[in-house]
This record gives sequence, C-alpha cells and structure tokens, in this order.
Amino acid sequence: MAKKQSKGQIKKINLALQGGGAHGAFTWGVLDRLLEHDEVEVAAVSGTSAGALNAAAFKSGLVQGGRAGAKEALDNLWAQMGAVSDMRLNAWMSQFGPTTEMFTKMMQATVPFAFLDSVATVSSPYVYGAFYKNPLSDVVEDLDCDVLGSETGPALFISTTNVRTGKIRVFSGEEVDTDVILASACLPELFQAVEITDPNTGVTDPYWDGGYTGNPALFPLFEPEFPADVVIVNINPLERPGTPKTPEEIQNRINEISFNSSLLRELRAVQFVRDLIEEDRLPQGGMKGVLVHMIADDDLMQDLSARTKIAPSPLILSRLKEAGRAACDHFLKSHFDDLGVRASVDLKKMFA
Repeated sequence: MAKKQSKGQIKKINLALQGGGAHGAFTWGVLDRLLEHDEVEVAAVSGTSAGALNAAAFKSGLVQGGRAGAKEALDNLWAQMGAVSDMRLNAWMSQFGPTTEMFTKMMQATVPFAFLDSVATVSSPYVYGAFYKNPLSDVVEDLDCDVLGSETGPALFISTTNVRTGKIRVFSGEEVDTDVILASACLPELFQAVEITDPNTGVTDPYWDGGYTGNPALFPLFEPEFPADVVIVNINPLERPGTPKTPEEIQNRINEISFNSSLLRELRAVQFVRDLIEEDRLPQGGMKGVLVHMIADDDLMQDLSARTKIAPSPLILSRLKEAGRAACDHFLKSHFDDLGVRASVDLKKMFA
C-alpha cells in the first residue's frame, strides 16, 4: 500500500545512474518524472556510461534552463540517440508495435545483429585508422559540457576505467569535459579508447567504459556535505530466473553480472558500515549512515538483452522512457516520506 506523501517538504537526494547502453532511456524517464516533483532536490549525481550521458544532460540543462531546461536537454539527447526528431510519435506507435519480449527475440534472430556480434570478436575499432570518429562525439558535444563544472546545480561525478592501471577514475567538477563523458561510455569492442592527459602529472592514459569498475560509483556520494539518501537507478537486472543456455543468453547474463559486480560490492560495504553503526562499534559521527533506495523495473529489463543495449530503436527507447516515468512515480508515491528517514532497500535481505 502506497504511503501518504508529505507536502511542502523539500527532500535532498543523491542520484547514482547505471550504464547500460540504449537501456539508459529508462533513466531518461526516471529523471523526466523526477524533474516534475518540486519537493525533491538533487544534490549530487554519479553516472557511468549511459548514466554519464544522462547525468551530463541533466546538469547542463538544469544549469542553463532550470527543470524545464533539464527535461529538454534529456529529450534532445535521446532523440539523437534514436535518430528521430519527435519522440512523441514513437510513444504513440509503441502502443501498436510488437511486445518488448517479441522485439528482443526478433533482434536476436536478425542476421545484421548476429553479424555485428561476430565482427566484434574478430575485428577492432582501430582498423579505421585516420577515418575513425567516435559515433557519440556529436551527441556529447551538443550537451554543452562547458557548464558541467559549474558550482550551480548538483555536483557531478563521472566514472571511467583507466586501461593502463585497471582502476576506476572518477572525474568531477572542472575535470568533466567531452572526452570524460566519451570515455565513460567507451565500450572497447566498439570504440577506440579515449586518451586523457592528467594536468597534474602530464601523463596521458587511455580510458574505457566506467561500467567495468564502477557502475555507478557510490563512494563519491558519501562525503559529509551530501545528503544521506542515495537513489540508484538500476538498469541491469540484479536477478534473472532460469539457467542461460544459448550463446546469446550466456553472454547476456555474463554482461549483467559483470556490470553489477562493482555496485554490489559497494552496497555490501554500505551495509557493513550500517551494522557497525547500529552495534555502536564506531565513534559517534565517525562514519556516515547511507540510506539506499533503488528505482528499477527488472521485469522489463529481463525482456531485453545485450543486443537491445547497442541498438537504440525508437520504439524501445519510448517504452523504456515510459517505464522509467512509471517506476519513478511509484517510488515517489511509496517512498517519498522515507527520504531522509530510512532506507527503502533492505540490504541485509539482498545479501542474505
């Protein structure tokens, strides 16, 4: 039963936005609905891959045009991702198209996508030489990354993977630019590594998708100046029933497990700290008690696959957006009063 929502009380939260390719349109819907709720204020955003794209659009739009500007920036981002100019038409058409599960099976059986999978294992994005251009360059450049380091609006944290060290690198503040966003979304099978020079050391390193090491990184949100509530927008199913048997199913589940592993490690650490606090084994104020919440739609995501992540079909993007809006609306109705008071995710049960 949904809880009665308090009125007039501003709740401050942090957002943690997962990566997952085209499935990031679900997060678009979550943010779109969240921006309509004036009683929620976002203090900080940590994003990875598609989550980084959403986070950048969210902040750049918010800084330049308030909530309406953020909604418009997100709409523009996903219109470009779907290569269409009017997503409203797709929202209408999605009512009459095949089911999401059927669409996924159609893609799995389609020769071009099967060919793309095979090419990715025997080819390299470096074969293009001087003719190579990151396919996301134009999309990211339209986000107006110059404002991402602004002190106005939420603090922004973007996760990447340093290829040389294998470690996570989280960029923030004035460090965040076009190259950082591209690096966070750089799948090495498809894109060339993005080279970034450290201004302090002068060392240039290649960077890959942040999902390998932090999807998304939660630890930047644990700083004392940020609120206790961390709302994770999860687009990779934590659980998937049954045993994967086909090559497609096996690879898809490996992908999901890999891209959830860093998140689960951080959530386990959060619960460990909460246990220490509850048992009075830490000095008062020694560690921050984090309140974890999650917005997800595992049923929908289980109908999708790794192929729908790399194929931003306008039909699926539209459905993901509406699903994200619905999931966020349900969260706000059910857990708005929990914000600042208690976690709505039972981590003990999750790791039991």
